[in-house]
Amino acid sequence: MSQSPYADSPLPPAHTPRAGHRTVALLGSTGSIGTQAVDVVLRNPDRFTVTALSAGGGRLDQLAEQAVLLRPELVGVATGSAEALQRAIRVASERLGAAAYEPRVVVGERASEEVAAHGADVVLNGITGSIGLRPTLAALEAGSTLALANKESLIVGGPIVTRAARPGQIVPVDSEHSAVAQCLRGGRSEEVRRLVITASGGPFRGRSRAELTDVTPEQALAHPTWDMGRVVTTNSATLVNKGLEVIEAHLLFGIGFDRIEVVVHPTSDVHSMVEFTDGSTLLQASPPTMLIPIALGLAWPDRVPDAAPAYDWSRPRTFEFWPLDRKAFRAVPLAYRVGEAGGTYPAVYNAANEECVEAFHERRIGFLDIVDTVERVVDEHHAGGDRAANAGNTPGDLDVAAVLRAESWARARAREVLGLRPALTEEPA
Repeated sequence: MSQSPYADSPLPPAHTPRAGHRTVALLGSTGSIGTQAVDVVLRNPDRFTVTALSAGGGRLDQLAEQAVLLRPELVGVATGSAEALQRAIRVASERLGAAAYEPRVVVGERASEEVAAHGADVVLNGITGSIGLRPTLAALEAGSTLALANKESLIVGGPIVTRAARPGQIVPVDSEHSAVAQCLRGGRSEEVRRLVITASGGPFRGRSRAELTDVTPEQALAHPTWDMGRVVTTNSATLVNKGLEVIEAHLLFGIGFDRIEVVVHPTSDVHSMVEFTDGSTLLQASPPTMLIPIALGLAWPDRVPDAAPAYDWSRPRTFEFWPLDRKAFRAVPLAYRVGEAGGTYPAVYNAANEECVEAFHERRIGFLDIVDTVERVVDEHHAGGDRAANAGNTPGDLDVAAVLRAESWARARAREVLGLRPALTEEPA
């Protein structure tokens, strides 16, 4: 079993070097997680100060406005130019009637790494995809507490990340893993029997595999509960996201895959559960909002009052749980197999999926082809071939170079497989 960043205890101890007020670096600030984190910070100026932030660059005006409101020392953007960002900040300052403000600006594919290494008390990694790996490692190396919403960096990095993290240095922000961390406060590590990860089931809960054949991108993006970006929403429809969360739970809490279960909970009221050896189960319930796990990630182990509205428990409410249909949603059992294999297999699973999701939204493949192609690529990974060229397959010799090689191979192989298929119908008018 890989070493958990929580060491021998299921309770993540407080790692943040400062009590009370904390400095924060936000990675992926214009995405779904980032914008909600900005909201938490702006509503709690006595608790948080953003000293650095970064984004991809596709929403430059939004990034500039965030910079003017938060006034960090450092602003990073992956694409574009420093001049364009500085100009956008000047325009935002004038629009908002703010005083002149000129932060240090960094541009390029390593900008988020520089922001992560800036030395903030807490680094919130809200980047989507495995490109978040190097920033995750940079934050850990800088000694910051890592509030981790970028599950892919932990999953593809695996033991690279867990080796780099000191006990308690990683605090989960995914709602399911935040829920587990909260429930684990209720018992000792030796008292934990299993983790129960909840899944909404996405927009296609209850459908058979045959009924998923003609699913469109628009239908896949119509999630009944959560408002997320295109990749994460699609992953929630295929349940690839739940498969990734199973691997993440194993790495975060050091719990074997045979002690992690997925159940379907359509309303997303209960975010996850921990079952203890005496037969009791603790669950964490809250409205389906990311504001609570984000605020808790920034302030761990403390809570932020009024982070989000609570339930009105005087009104009737019912919690329902259903078994997962593993035949219709094969991404989850595949993830268990990938997680057990370890090494570079999780990186291959994730990279191949990212390519397939893109192809699906380009209408080059059908909905079922996403997981079918991922499974084919996973099965081909390290099948025969030169073992020396595949160095890094085991946790003991895994390094960033091995992860990047595996990802590159998986993306190329997925594209090859997808290229065998004719284009599907054009987007409907």
